[in-house]
Amino acid sequence: MTLRRRLVLSIVALVVAVSAVIGAGSIIALASIQTGAIDGQLQKATTRASTKFGEGDGQQGGRPSDDLLQPLGQAAGTLTAYYVTGGGAGGIVLQEDGSRGQLSTLQLQRLGDVKVGVAPATMDLGGGIGRYRVAAVQVDNPVLGNAVLVVGLPMSPVYESVRSLLLVVILVVAAALVAASLVAAVVVRRSLRPLERVAETASTVARMPLERSDALQDVRVPDTDPRTEVGRVGSAFNRMLGHIAGAMQARERSEQKVRQFVADASHELRTPLASVRGYAELTRRMGGDLPQDVVYAMSRIESESIRMTSMVEDLLLLARLDEGREVQFDDVDLTGLVLDAVNDAHAASPEHPIEVDVPDSPVVVVGDAARLHQVIVNLVTNARTHTPDGTRITVGITPVAGGVDLTVRDTGQGIDPEFLPKLFERFARADSSRSRTAGSTGLGLAIVDAVVQAHGGSVDVRSEPGDTVFTVHLPVSQSAARD
Repeated sequence: MTLRRRLVLSIVALVVAVSAVIGAGSIIALASIQTGAIDGQLQKATTRASTKFGEGDGQQGGRPSDDLLQPLGQAAGTLTAYYVTGGGAGGIVLQEDGSRGQLSTLQLQRLGDVKVGVAPATMDLGGGIGRYRVAAVQVDNPVLGNAVLVVGLPMSPVYESVRSLLLVVILVVAAALVAASLVAAVVVRRSLRPLERVAETASTVARMPLERSDALQDVRVPDTDPRTEVGRVGSAFNRMLGHIAGAMQARERSEQKVRQFVADASHELRTPLASVRGYAELTRRMGGDLPQDVVYAMSRIESESIRMTSMVEDLLLLARLDEGREVQFDDVDLTGLVLDAVNDAHAASPEHPIEVDVPDSPVVVVGDAARLHQVIVNLVTNARTHTPDGTRITVGITPVAGGVDLTVRDTGQGIDPEFLPKLFERFARADSSRSRTAGSTGLGLAIVDAVVQAHGGSVDVRSEPGDTVFTVHLPVSQSAARD
């Protein structure tokens, strides 16, 4: 659940709870006040009834007359019941139209449980007359003698008032719920808008490719008021972005110095290595009278100078690719490059069967022919170098939407999964996982990755024992390749 929703629901719940408490308190207070008023009226009605009953001697059929039980001044709904000590009971209730209704035997039995001298109580009499507030008094009638007189007033006015107030409370709570929801939604949205801007800025930074030091130059949180919590968060976030930008600039300057050093060193090493190689080759060819160990030493010097020259050329190429050079875009027949590279690999390593899976018609992409040829050669060489003799290698081309997929597959023992994340790093080697006696500089796949990225493409690898596939995706359009 989002913070906004939790805040809105909390505010609405608080408003509803307060309204419900106030409503419940109002209902309880109203019921208590009106019950107190009923008790006051009941006391007066009891006084009138006991006075009339105690002074009168009228009878009807051996029982007190209705005039004694229901004296003048009693309100409609008032009931009066009597219980003679020696036996006998009766009672009436004054109807709304002024007539007198007789109480049933069951109602008289219930009223007979009312004790004299006890505070008024509420009793459900049933029989269509509902709940009554009743009280009992001791009365001495000149004819009947000692008797208990029970007087009651209906509680229906109290319940009607409570029901009316309950309906009002429900309507008020419902209105408060709607109003609180709308107001809380507006207030919370406006209050959280600065926090949303902080979140949007953080999301923008998370989506940005932080490859250049100026990437964060214009990304800042606008809310930096130190008097608010969100403002303090915004200020801290902006300072963090500043620190990150500074660290990126320092890293970029350091990498630039390293690239420049590698480029300069590689360029300067080319001439002395060529001289070493030339003199070693000259000495080996002209040294017919030299001892065999000297001739062998010269051949080793020549071989190592050739290997060092290749490494220097690779380093110089990577440095130039880092600077955005060494790539010239033109239409390139990728099928022809694959066939040439496979034919060269057949001649260099006949012990590896190499197959070609390309479309019948030429596949043309936009790129640098020399660099793309080097990509294919490096991938095939990588497969030959790190797999045992007899391993089948397949080079294929598959047109896909918006580009071309170049794949180099081998059936070797696979690549260690722990090494896969750093496979395209410079000087990364995994000879322990793909056994081969011949070593490598660890720059071949780094050059593949750099050249493919310079063409606007991507390279990935999927490997398991018996099936390793390098996939190079190249765009076919010139704009995509240049981007």
